[in-house]
Amino acid sequence: MSDTKTGRMLLSHNFDLQDNNFPQLSREEFAQVFIDGFQDDKNIACSLIENPHWMVEIIFPKDEFSADRIGQFCANILEQKRKSQKPDNVKLPDILILAGKKTTPPLNDSPTSLQPGKWGVDVVETASADSFLTALNWNARVEQKPIDSIFKIEIKGK
Repeated sequence: MSDTKTGRMLLSHNFDLQDNNFPQLSREEFAQVFIDGFQDDKNIACSLIENPHWMVEIIFPKDEFSADRIGQFCANILEQKRKSQKPDNVKLPDILILAGKKTTPPLNDSPTSLQPGKWGVDVVETASADSFLTALNWNARVEQKPIDSIFKIEIKGK
């Protein structure tokens, strides 16, 4: 596939939970959640990457999947993982997928750096999505950005 037909998304993990109900995932465990989650779709490649910030690379055909659809898959995959670890009588964490398309030059020449036109996604696990987004000042941060360069997916814990 040529670059214009291939989407690329890099994931980082923001674990914003203070309780001990859910274990914080190591880089390898975090990547494995998505590697396992995407294993049945042969058109989506998912792998652990070595980068100080980014942990997971997802490559997908843009003619089959939009970036926000891949983001929704990521949210659902992480939610399923956490459901499998959920103690009785404990609320699942809220999950946020906060995505932005890179519009500036890469920070360095590393192949694992986020490149212009590709998606950087912060996968957030938090006790309160609303509080997290308020503290981040999400609305003000995204209000001037083109609508096709950002997306947010939210799954409230139950």
